[in-house]
Amino acid sequence: MIAARTALRGRFIRVCPRGVRQLQSTPYSELSIGVPKESVALERRVSQTPETVTKLVKAGFAVKVEKGAGVGASFSDAAYEKAGASIVDRDTAFGASLVTKVQVPSPEEAKLVGDRMLLSFLFPAQNGPLLEQLAAQKATAFAMDCIPRTLSRGQSFDALSSQANIAGYRAVIEAAGEFGRFFAGQMTAAGKVPPAKVLVLGGGVAGLAAVQTAKNMGAVVRLFDVRAAVEEQAKSLGAEFLKVDFEESGEGGGGYAKEMSAEWHAASNKMLSKQCEEVDIVITTALIPGKKAPTLIDAGMVANLKPGSVVVDLAAAAGGNVVGTVKDQVTTTEAGVTLIGYTDMNSRLASTSSSLYANNQLKWILSAGPTTTKVKGELALDHEDIAVRGMMVLEKGAMMWPWTPPAYAAQASNPGLADPGQVCHSHMRALAWTGRRRRRPSLPSRRSCPSPTPTTRQCTRRAPRRPPTPPSACWA
Repeated sequence: MIAARTALRGRFIRVCPRGVRQLQSTPYSELSIGVPKESVALERRVSQTPETVTKLVKAGFAVKVEKGAGVGASFSDAAYEKAGASIVDRDTAFGASLVTKVQVPSPEEAKLVGDRMLLSFLFPAQNGPLLEQLAAQKATAFAMDCIPRTLSRGQSFDALSSQANIAGYRAVIEAAGEFGRFFAGQMTAAGKVPPAKVLVLGGGVAGLAAVQTAKNMGAVVRLFDVRAAVEEQAKSLGAEFLKVDFEESGEGGGGYAKEMSAEWHAASNKMLSKQCEEVDIVITTALIPGKKAPTLIDAGMVANLKPGSVVVDLAAAAGGNVVGTVKDQVTTTEAGVTLIGYTDMNSRLASTSSSLYANNQLKWILSAGPTTTKVKGELALDHEDIAVRGMMVLEKGAMMWPWTPPAYAAQASNPGLADPGQVCHSHMRALAWTGRRRRRPSLPSRRSCPSPTPTTRQCTRRAPRRPPTPPSACWA
């Protein structure tokens, strides 16, 4: 029996190797990773840290770091050399097999990438000319901002979330620096100091990080988001969740918020105007991917704020959520309201931001190939790996973006198919059959399923699972 199984296994491996899908892989020892210095103004982050370089070198990669690349994040060239990297000039860093960056590359930097691989923030919807340039060069490009947000293991590659978390924290710190009172209330012999009242607009990663930070500092926090699902998260952090007196769902696809109707905006403006009369600090985080940031605080609301109030607009880079915000500047209105429009919140915590971002890239690099091929020490761009295919924007010059995950494609072609997150455990076991048994298990009958869908015989009961990380690309 054992001999028969061994023979069968050997025959299966010969018939169905990775080569059947013509999957090419490259040993890490034949690849180099480039870490150029960021050239965008105010950017102090670096794509790899000495800690991640150590792990990459140990895995077999050769790492080439441009001289001074990590200085802005407090990582010296000596630290990189100790980690096993080579300190090189700019052209050599861009000449590596895989170039890792933080900011979207400029046309000059893209030219230096040539026909090699690039891993960076790209925001393809907003950077068409850059994609055309890279495509003409036959480059292969992966966007850190395109990781499928519903992929559970993709959370470790989710740079949008890791960076938004830091931005939300830093927004509170910047507000505290400009605010003229304590955040926490105090009762002293000299008198009573009331706690600061903080209003956070947007319950994504940045918004929830701001809520937690302000709450930890002793403030009274209020949170507003178009998605009703955020209410539970707000209450778990001790914040009051604000609602609009108008019924309309703000849930969008993939966990993102959607654009709301004019009637809803009218109702929300009325509510926010009243809130601005009461609060001391406002932090806005609303973004819509590929579009100008929505205006949440108009001139009238700013006028309603008390003298000494502070507004932090985390959407300043995309046009701002607040009327009067000036990009990269701190301004004060005639009424004494301070407007903060910094776009470099992450660079104000450059070391931590770089460490988290570098970890996002490291884990993706080491998973690209081994996750599906099960062969360690080799990089493979497997289209069957959702994390690889989802982030792939260009492959040897061929446009691969946008891409629809298979689950969404199946859902669109068959509306009767239940969402994977709404299938009961018995159905999930049947659907997850992998062929290890001789006979494929049948789906549970209507009697065994508490709430079957008439057309698919699949239930719509939500199976217990870990809640997804709140999105950061919209209402960050």
